[in-house]
Amino acid sequence: MASSSPSLKRSDSIADNMPDAVKSSRYYTKKCFARFVAMGKRLMKRHHILDEVDKSIDDKLERGRVLEGQLGFILTSTQEAAVVPPHVALAVRPSPGIWEYVKVNSDNLEVSGITATEYLKFKETVFDESWAMDENALEIDFEAVDFTTPPMALPSSVGNGLGFITKTITSRIGKDSSKSSRPLVEFLLSLNHQGQNLMINENLDTVAKLQAALIAAEAFVSVFPKETPYQNFESRIKDLGFEKGWGDTAETVAETMHLLSELLQAPDPEKMEAFVSRLPVIFNVVIFSPHGYFGQADVLGLPDTGGQVVYILDQVRALEEEMLLRIKKQGLTIKPNIVVVTRLIPDAKGTKCNQELEPILETKHSYILRVPFQTPRGVLRQWVSRFDIYPYLERYAQAIIDAAEKIMEHLMSKPDLVIGNYSDGNLVASLFASKHGITQGTIAHALEKTKYEDSDAKWKELDPKYHFSCQFTADLIAMNATDFIITSTYQEIAGSKNRPGQYESHETFTMPGLCRVVSGINVFEPKFNIAAPGADQSVYFPYSEKHRRMTSFHPSIEELLYKKEDNNEHMGYLADPKKPIIFSMARLDTVKNITGLTEWYGKNKQLRDLVNLVVVAGFFDPSKCKDREEIAEIKKMHSLIDKYNLKGQFRWIAAQTDRYRNGELYRFIADTKGAFVQPALYEAFGLTVIEAMNCGLPTFATNQGGPAEIIVDGVSGFHVDPNNGDESSNKIVDFFERCKKDPEHWMRISNAGLQRINECYTWKIYAKKVLNMGSVYGLWRQMNKEQKNAKHRYIQVLYSLLFRNLARNVPVPIEEALEELPPQQPTKPSSKLSPPKAEDTAPKEPLPELIHADPSTPWVDGHEEGKASKGRDDRDRVLCPWNWCCLTITTLLISYYILLKLYRHLY
Repeated sequence: MASSSPSLKRSDSIADNMPDAVKSSRYYTKKCFARFVAMGKRLMKRHHILDEVDKSIDDKLERGRVLEGQLGFILTSTQEAAVVPPHVALAVRPSPGIWEYVKVNSDNLEVSGITATEYLKFKETVFDESWAMDENALEIDFEAVDFTTPPMALPSSVGNGLGFITKTITSRIGKDSSKSSRPLVEFLLSLNHQGQNLMINENLDTVAKLQAALIAAEAFVSVFPKETPYQNFESRIKDLGFEKGWGDTAETVAETMHLLSELLQAPDPEKMEAFVSRLPVIFNVVIFSPHGYFGQADVLGLPDTGGQVVYILDQVRALEEEMLLRIKKQGLTIKPNIVVVTRLIPDAKGTKCNQELEPILETKHSYILRVPFQTPRGVLRQWVSRFDIYPYLERYAQAIIDAAEKIMEHLMSKPDLVIGNYSDGNLVASLFASKHGITQGTIAHALEKTKYEDSDAKWKELDPKYHFSCQFTADLIAMNATDFIITSTYQEIAGSKNRPGQYESHETFTMPGLCRVVSGINVFEPKFNIAAPGADQSVYFPYSEKHRRMTSFHPSIEELLYKKEDNNEHMGYLADPKKPIIFSMARLDTVKNITGLTEWYGKNKQLRDLVNLVVVAGFFDPSKCKDREEIAEIKKMHSLIDKYNLKGQFRWIAAQTDRYRNGELYRFIADTKGAFVQPALYEAFGLTVIEAMNCGLPTFATNQGGPAEIIVDGVSGFHVDPNNGDESSNKIVDFFERCKKDPEHWMRISNAGLQRINECYTWKIYAKKVLNMGSVYGLWRQMNKEQKNAKHRYIQVLYSLLFRNLARNVPVPIEEALEELPPQQPTKPSSKLSPPKAEDTAPKEPLPELIHADPSTPWVDGHEEGKASKGRDDRDRVLCPWNWCCLTITTLLISYYILLKLYRHLY
């Protein structure tokens, strides 16, 4: 391949291509690798490598030539390099999800391909050489038990697991319809609710019988008018072996039967998904979210409590609505049930988190069920950080399993689908689903591993504070145990061209001294699915829907935006209120880049002439904040206001938690013909982008992360580069200049944004996808029992021998146990996720006094009685009746020994 080629042939490996690449630029390659090894053993990231290349090749033209060639492609595709002189081991990522490893000798530039294990050993040598040399080091390899499910091959296919699994099921059924269709018949026979058969009964226990009955039933039903209720012909088709669930009218029954007849005759993926989505599979859903304060009012802003709570409550409403529609369409009268299982916190901080059962607002059949954390001394009263939660999870899962009767009481039967949230909820969901043989889905929300650089290799440094050894192990267990994984964006799974995805970072990594993960999770596994959430469209709706506008908020919003006097809620003022407003709302931290946007605005005179800037973020007074990063950003914001003299053009509003007023604030900004700007350095999804576009506000959002997928650049909004402020601010200028010349341009972008949201990013779309996943993966689970069982045994070993030991070493609080929980009566909450009370937004509660569980003590799992011997008071001690005797004998022996030594010394 010519040296100027910017990429490689996929048929060739990096190890095959690199020798030629080195030959074409040997002089500069030698210089680069000499710099790499000059500082001794170290771990280099992509930006370190490119910095060293810049320093090695002074001539700009030569540097450009090298970087445009094969060598440049390899070096820019290298995400990490482990330097152990004279060798440099490169982790090269030529495409999302695809990794190759090579070793280069810096002395003679000899190149050789190496395995993932060999690369990890190089990396371990940088941090813990003795571990790297240990032949008995624990290696985890999940690829070894993935022996029947074919992975996807193309990066573009990642995240479309549902479609791939549907094709796989279809191909298996199509091989030999009489034999291979048998699993589909068995799946239909397994469908029931509270002991009542659905779809078919035991009379149709073979493919041949089912096909014959379908022909007869379809011919019989087709003579009825389309709207004829199912009950009018129920008894006749029951005689043929058919039960309820085919549809509510003659038309839907005939359509469903025809779909199945075609599938049995000539399997087709689209028809397969359409048919399975019609099946009465999911009536009862259990959702796990243990950490934080999970409630519907007065919880936002409390520790570990934010977007995940909003997501789940919106998710529940959407799922229940879709389940009700499907059940009606199936001709059934079954009531669906959704239970969100979270933690009961006796010290509830004025919230309802100490209430055992709470109905979910705007639903008919959904509840929050709270189960307390148990310690050997009883119920844990206070909040526990999400990082310190792991010692409680097995006992918590066992409590839930023991309390399954209570869950069944609300569900009226066994759950059909279990969904976990975050690391803790996903682990508990895995334990629960495994125990009951239930289809499982997981949602990460945020994988902590990618937030902290080298958090795997440096786990020992970070473990006392974050307990990442527990969390990363729990993540691996849940990712591999689950039937499907729900993500919001492609980038969450496999990242972008230059940035690995959150899940991708769990594919190959090491925690020196603990374990070496050769194959953790493969992003090409067909369990990954993209189902983006929406925004609550009762709160975030278009500005143009005047009859729905929440005008009662207008006076307070007018004051929020335009009142000149500073107060605790706003500072700065807008001298010209007629100008459009560019608006942003986010946490005040480095990644969200609100200060970056402020600087873009301050430096761009054209932009300042065209529009005002309003930001909603954080506090004004650094003394009110305890987060060092936020304190630095507050100070930076004040300095930017002074540096660019922004008075009269800039308004800074403190963080707002009333989502209803926030929704109207978006629409108020739209009334000014303004725009929303999301300038984050990286954004995993971008819920505020969805909210703004839902309200009809033209949106500029970062090209780093999820927003790049939400917005079609130049059509439904605009991408901005957070690392190039001048270019980004000029892009905003161009938009408003064009709007001045052509007022319809604003409307076109606004309408295109709304269209994009309604086509791709609503909770209704999300609910349909998730329920389809539950049905299709339920069928696949039944067809793929062998692999599921083999993998389950592997996971059990990992859980029992690794995770349990790690969890025992996490400190647990000493406190008085709550001996008995008072009985709780479910009451209807008064409001939806209202902002936290003033006293609850005060500094976070201090962590309780900590002890470590005795490592020799068996884990409490419902079968063993756990003990924590350290830190207990006298009430917990079991006194030995021989104590005084033992003490007397010990004292005499010690006295005898001392006298004997003294005698020998003197004589």
